[in-house]
Amino acid sequence: MPSREVYMVRRGKKHSGRRAKKEAGQKGSLFSTALGLNPTSPASTFWQPIRSFALSQLTSLVRRATLRENDLAPKYEKVHNFKVHTFRGPHWCEYCANFMWGLIAQGVKCADCGLNVHKQCSKVVPNDCQPDLRHVKKVYSCDLTTLVKAHNTKRPMVVDMCIQEIEARGLQSEGLYRISGFSELIEDVKLSFDRDGEKADISSNVYEDINIITGALKLYFRELPIPIITYDAYPRFIETAKIADPEKRLESLHEALKLLPPAHCETLRYLMAHLKRVTQCEKENLMSSENLGIVFGPTLMRAPELDAMTALNDIRYQRLVVETLITNEDVLF
Repeated sequence: MPSREVYMVRRGKKHSGRRAKKEAGQKGSLFSTALGLNPTSPASTFWQPIRSFALSQLTSLVRRATLRENDLAPKYEKVHNFKVHTFRGPHWCEYCANFMWGLIAQGVKCADCGLNVHKQCSKVVPNDCQPDLRHVKKVYSCDLTTLVKAHNTKRPMVVDMCIQEIEARGLQSEGLYRISGFSELIEDVKLSFDRDGEKADISSNVYEDINIITGALKLYFRELPIPIITYDAYPRFIETAKIADPEKRLESLHEALKLLPPAHCETLRYLMAHLKRVTQCEKENLMSSENLGIVFGPTLMRAPELDAMTALNDIRYQRLVVETLITNEDVLF
């Protein structure tokens, strides 16, 4: 005859088993409820395979969403583009939450994301502007960081699309980037990007001459309000080009690149990698790194309010900077 202790152990095991089955049943009930199914229904056996498939699909969607978050464009920092604004009706500051007093010019509004704050508050607002496509209505002449944040991309779509088109059908074209296309058609490409964005059609069916696409890309860089190599970083790059020793110049150029905003640096890296591939077809297109430096030097670098003679003297250093970037693209970026 089993002892009382053995009986209590067996009874405990039975209770544990029942509790586990009950919890499993509750979990199943929760999943069924989430899917709109009744686990006590006679049709539950029929729905079981469908429920399993739905759960697997849900898990797959969550996994894909997680992967997409990891693949998103980098979190570029951007300052707000505040401008004095007169608000109609009562308004509250979106930073301090206090009322904005006055009849006119009560505060400032970010032209890129629409943030409304006091003029005093605008000085302490974090650099976390998230441009809205409702406010960013152009592609050309738009600040580079503003554009990539508004479209949530690593680089401007103009740069990506033009380079892909050039590499698909133009790398061996003689005088690539040196020969200009028709200005009217280049302007047409610009208007197409401003109007349609990434849906713009720049294929050979519309623009057979590849020089139109190269011209549109160069025009985009020329019309940037802040050049790829920014005004703040410009003096450092020019000083770097004046260094005679190649190794020291390379080290200095690597440090100068750190002065660029992340979106500018990424776009420059992508462009230099492309121009390096252009030079690899030099026998066909006759475009060396030196020739490309002459073309892109003044396009990517602009002197910040220097006199004409100084700016003219800087042209050779601009060429040398771009030439060095192309030649050592794999080392510098």
